[in-house]
Amino acid sequence: MRWEDREQSDNVEDRRNSSGGGGRRGMPSMSTMMFLWPVIQRLLKTKFGWAIIGVGAVLYFSGFNPLSSFTGGASTPVNQKADDKQAAFIATVLKDTEEVWKEIFKKHGAVYREPNMVLYRGSTKSGCGHASAQMGPFYCPADEKVYIDLGFFDELSQKHNASGDFAQAYVLAHEIGHHIQNMEGTLSKVQQMKQQARGQKGENQLQVRVELQADCYAGVWAHHAHKRFNILEQGDVEEALRAASAIGDDTLQKQAQGYVVPDAFTHGSSEQRIEWFRRGIKSGDIRTCNTGI
Repeated sequence: MRWEDREQSDNVEDRRNSSGGGGRRGMPSMSTMMFLWPVIQRLLKTKFGWAIIGVGAVLYFSGFNPLSSFTGGASTPVNQKADDKQAAFIATVLKDTEEVWKEIFKKHGAVYREPNMVLYRGSTKSGCGHASAQMGPFYCPADEKVYIDLGFFDELSQKHNASGDFAQAYVLAHEIGHHIQNMEGTLSKVQQMKQQARGQKGENQLQVRVELQADCYAGVWAHHAHKRFNILEQGDVEEALRAASAIGDDTLQKQAQGYVVPDAFTHGSSEQRIEWFRRGIKSGDIRTCNTGI
């Protein structure tokens, strides 16, 4: 994907300094300091103890968490240069989504409201509650922010064999799709429909329709972004399709438990996710993204 030396979005909250896990770090939390204070007190009484504290501080601010054995935090060091490049990339993609959706909304006589994107590693707070790496990327309608743990992209590549910058762009574009749904009133409408649904199966079916529409919106974005910025290179679309397939409910269920339970789907099968992304990128028309919600 062509993205370097292009404008980045200003709507980015970089919390990698303060979130848990790898990456750049701020000071340890007060609860951690209280827990370790008895140990620190003993170390301060000897020169050897002072040396241990010094080495620990250097490691901590270099990206490795020596406190992880006490707190259960991640201890994987992060290549800061690569991490910053990835942050710059995803901020560039966000800018592309802003420009594309601003134009689409304008054509439909509406004004696009730009969401913020929160970058973090490990954990952070959101308007929808605690955010952790285990949750994956998500959109919070309460504060209109997209939350991206950059570690998810490592997992997407290493665990799900869906590497590539456009695979990452697809993930962000999908979450922006939820923001579009929020602005359209679709998310609140579906919440009301879920309250009237019969059981968990009915709620899941509604959620699948929401997710597939977001996939289609991601395709619509890609269609217009390429026309406007010439972003796509050979193999990019295939990267997005591999990512869509890799995070389909049937694929994830097979990996986790060896069998598939369609009634438990919440995002759609791999085939469905591929189909709806293709529909959007082929047409570039949001009217083709009607999933029945």
